[in-house]
Amino acid sequence: MQQGKLYLIPVPLSEGAEPLSYTLVHHDIINKIDEYVVENEKTARKFLKAAGLTIPQSQLTIHDYGKHARDKMDYNKVFAHVRKGKDLGLMSEAGCPAVADPGSDVVMEAHRRGIQVIPMVGPSSILLALMGSGFNGQKFTFHGYLPIDKGDRSKKIKDLENQSLREKVTQIFIETPFRNNQLLTELLRIGKPSTKLCIAVNLTAKDEIILTKTIAEWKSTTIDLHKIPAIFLLFA
Repeated sequence: MQQGKLYLIPVPLSEGAEPLSYTLVHHDIINKIDEYVVENEKTARKFLKAAGLTIPQSQLTIHDYGKHARDKMDYNKVFAHVRKGKDLGLMSEAGCPAVADPGSDVVMEAHRRGIQVIPMVGPSSILLALMGSGFNGQKFTFHGYLPIDKGDRSKKIKDLENQSLREKVTQIFIETPFRNNQLLTELLRIGKPSTKLCIAVNLTAKDEIILTKTIAEWKSTTIDLHKIPAIFLLFA
């Protein structure tokens, strides 16, 4: 018997961005799948409804791989129906599954079991920010979160800036939204005046902002990033 497939199904990044986030293919795929692995069930069900799900949601089987369930996942149970030929969907809380997202563990488990993995087109905040920055898109690194310790963070920022200057690599990183302003303050304190910083905020939302300025220019710019999803890009 032929095995089913694991579909990696992106979820919108912001409220009201559903029309920008899925295609007719999404509609076709979600209406032939009735079993999902999701990071956030509420977000996943909302997306499925917005994407045109016609299968009654009561008939869906949902496997939770959220923060508190991840370590207890029974992959034999998760992939049991895939072994019998049924397809399975994977959705994260926002954006593309397995990109800066623990869904990569589910994908790796599928590979271990010889299950075909099919990533679908959808929004990635990292790539959208890079596209809109004007920085080098042929050589870039996503670092995730920088160190919390102030001394370690300062050293990391300086190291990233120096590496960018030497290798012309775009450095991409994020912070917990309630610490965004502190990170920006640190970037402006440490960065060379000529180093360029792009801040991408609320991507795909109606109030989306993507601004690229030098550190010197940012010092005379007022922006409040507190509790707002943002991505930072540095290029020296």
